[in-house]
Amino acid sequence: MVSIALEPLLHHQAAIRHANHRIYPKLAKATLFTSNCFSSRSLIRTGGRLSTFKPRRSFAVSACSASASASASASASASATSTSTTTDESAEIIYPLKRREMVEGKIFIRLDQGKNADNWKLTVGCSLPGKWVLHWGVHYLHDMGSEWDQPPVKMRPPGSVAIKDYAIETPLKKLAVGEGGYCLHEVKIDFNSNSSVAAINFVLKDEETGCWYQHRGRDFKVPLVDYLRNDRNAVGSRMGFGLWPGALEHLSSIFLKTEAPQPTSEGNSKESAEPMEPSKPLEGFYEEQSIVKEVIVDNSVSISVRKSPETAKHLVYLDSDLPGDVVIHWGVCRDNNKKWEIPAAPYPPDTEVFKNKALRTLLQPKEDGHGVRGLFTIDDGYHGFLFVLKSKDDTWFKFMGKDFFVPLPSSRSLSAQSEDQQSKGKGIDIASELHLCSKDLDNAIKEENEEVSQTSHTDVIINEIRSLVTDISTGKDWKTKSKEAQESILREIEKLAAEAYKMFRGSSPTFTEENVSMTEAGLAEEVMRPPVKTSSGTGSGYEILCQGFNWESHRSGRWYMELQEKAEALSSLGFTIIWLPPPTESVSPEGYMPKDLYNLNSRYGTTDELKAVVGKFHEVGIKVLGDVVLNHRCAHYQNQNGVWNIFGGRLSWDDRAIVADDPHFQGRGNKSSGDNFHAAPNIDHSQDFVRKDLKEWLCWLRKDIGYDGWRLDFVRGFWGGYVKDYLDATEPYFAVGEYWDSLSYTYGEMDYNQDAHRQRIIDWINATGGTAGAFDVTTKGILHSVLERCEYWRLSDSKGKPPGVVGWWPSRAVTFIENHDTGSTQGHWRFPGGKEMQGYAYILTHPGTPAVFYDHIFSNYQSEISALISLRNRNMINCRSIVQISKAERDVYAAIIDDKVAMKIGPGYFEPPNGPHHWSSVIEGKDYKAWEAV
Repeated sequence: MVSIALEPLLHHQAAIRHANHRIYPKLAKATLFTSNCFSSRSLIRTGGRLSTFKPRRSFAVSACSASASASASASASASATSTSTTTDESAEIIYPLKRREMVEGKIFIRLDQGKNADNWKLTVGCSLPGKWVLHWGVHYLHDMGSEWDQPPVKMRPPGSVAIKDYAIETPLKKLAVGEGGYCLHEVKIDFNSNSSVAAINFVLKDEETGCWYQHRGRDFKVPLVDYLRNDRNAVGSRMGFGLWPGALEHLSSIFLKTEAPQPTSEGNSKESAEPMEPSKPLEGFYEEQSIVKEVIVDNSVSISVRKSPETAKHLVYLDSDLPGDVVIHWGVCRDNNKKWEIPAAPYPPDTEVFKNKALRTLLQPKEDGHGVRGLFTIDDGYHGFLFVLKSKDDTWFKFMGKDFFVPLPSSRSLSAQSEDQQSKGKGIDIASELHLCSKDLDNAIKEENEEVSQTSHTDVIINEIRSLVTDISTGKDWKTKSKEAQESILREIEKLAAEAYKMFRGSSPTFTEENVSMTEAGLAEEVMRPPVKTSSGTGSGYEILCQGFNWESHRSGRWYMELQEKAEALSSLGFTIIWLPPPTESVSPEGYMPKDLYNLNSRYGTTDELKAVVGKFHEVGIKVLGDVVLNHRCAHYQNQNGVWNIFGGRLSWDDRAIVADDPHFQGRGNKSSGDNFHAAPNIDHSQDFVRKDLKEWLCWLRKDIGYDGWRLDFVRGFWGGYVKDYLDATEPYFAVGEYWDSLSYTYGEMDYNQDAHRQRIIDWINATGGTAGAFDVTTKGILHSVLERCEYWRLSDSKGKPPGVVGWWPSRAVTFIENHDTGSTQGHWRFPGGKEMQGYAYILTHPGTPAVFYDHIFSNYQSEISALISLRNRNMINCRSIVQISKAERDVYAAIIDDKVAMKIGPGYFEPPNGPHHWSSVIEGKDYKAWEAV
């Protein structure tokens, strides 16, 4: 069994460890208060840092004692360029900051004996915060067919949930350990060594991030019998117990405190009647694996404002617990328009003018080393102090998407105070001056509470759905239901998904982007919230794909420029996505034998021409897919045996990057996770360095070239879980894989039932976690037989649904009738000649995402294809539309889609029935016709 999980490659990045950083699961609420006026529910400054003790929701501003003010002024005087006698006026605003940080941790696996020699306990844990789940199963003795099966019921810890028929998911329990407050999670599995279980397999999943953690790129395996202990994925080969070094050392001592075996008079029940093969007794072990995870760290910045009536200057004191070098871009404004200006000198040390619109200052480290601070002197007459912060890792910090704004008390507020109040030593009331900030902070808390509420509500819905699926998959009734009843339930689930999709899409707000200046500092920038992602990798559901090349397109040497000239025409036809040919240097001119992945000067054009054509398609509203070949790569050099298996260029891999079971290229990697492509070295995607390099390359293509998504070549060659890893890293708008294998035939005639064929495509989509679609090869093949043999009855399966992938998982089916391999000058599987428009009448009116071949667009079919695309768009037919098949007979197929569009193909007769709708014919051609409801 292979899981959809992939080990994150975070450990390839530079890990940052800060023992003093506090990690909180939620955003600390911003609080406004005045210095030295603390209560048990305030944010309290301790030792130059900020500690949170249930911050109150109300905001109080009151006067501060003269001693407190004097003390604060004195402590800040070292960084001030000038000082003066100040009043005791003081107020402070604290803003929450969130940043991402890489933290190190451990996965630990421990096997030790229970109360007697037969009872054992496997403990799996993790030292990082998260929502950890153990995805696990067992391998039984003498079972050669499957590495994963569900364990005996007695082995399953409380809270375990069955996953299909091969695995169990068990949540890890959170433990509080040690004075350092380290967050530990663990789960314990009890088992009997005399059972028929030969090994326990597992992977660890963090449900907060969706990341899966494996052992050397494969599943963890804990062998319980001798013959499995030499497996390369086996853990526990290093017997005995070890200690975690450094700050985590105390954790090991805790886990070593296990109960000693105790005699018991009770007999031990066997898990299974089948005895274990004779072997050495089990030995306990303790093993660790280092992991790195990106977490959200809560910090804050506080601003104190004081005013000196004698000098008419404001003293603005900034204090933050952000680590390392922090730069502040700052300025002042004269009114509520908050237009940035540069104030007059003096300035703090390490200050320079930035783009003549702001000042840039390196904040000074605090004496205790925990955070930074700064003191700024501002003349009277300004309305407010503006700033943004930039950390050492180039992270910009703003408040609610806007520049930080701190109101400065005006001279009018000073004169408004009576001389009697000042003579009595009472502080100047500046609460009104800070009212705007208080309102902003109130709004921030309100928005956060709403967000938490929505998140909680979402979690409830998701948990209910998961419970429903679990009940279905594990319930006795489900297994006894007929296949027809099961498929009926699945169809209802797809309908619900379609309805939810429509509601979600309709309620998602749209935003417009505004041109902003001063990009680097983000000054005076209004950051708009992006539209909600509907589904990463699967688009909006209304896409129409154009394949923008054929097998001979490389011959001109300027294909990109030719396509650029056709961009507006393709947009006017209604296409929303275009699939471009492979961009890399290639041994073959068509691009499918890539060599140097970073060299984008190909037979189709130069790198600059590629960027130009992508930019042009974006101008006309068409997104662009890059054709990426990840399965194989041609080598640059021969090894000592004369085999081409050493790579050059920027990705200078050696033979470890090639799978070991490719017989032609002497790879030293692991065995292939798919089918081999024998014309070039097959890449081993289980290697960490390979996946890291490919993800960097794909991200570079997204950022530098501007690709919006991917067409993935020959995905049969490697596990779909690796594809999920690549798509998670690049977040494409749309992605589709080419999973092409043979349909089922008997004595040369295509079988009616093609469920096994479409199931293989579905399985690949499943392995990607549903992050990509796949070309519906099943539908293409069935259309061939339908049109060649006049057997239109084939277009309805035994349940009255479309017989291809589009009938089972329409939102992931990319339907097509021809491409550069099947048609063009290759003609490996050419669509029945003269009947192309029947094929397009089918795929352009049905659910799924239809793809149209370049050769057909720029042919005498163009006007008919255009009319069908207009019909689809006009009636909002989408990838989840509902099909009601009206006829599937020898010479005619007819269907009604979403009660909006009716269609028929074949020479036989069909007219949509009159009823609640009146039907109007909109297009008719040779053996096809379409209507729309009016």
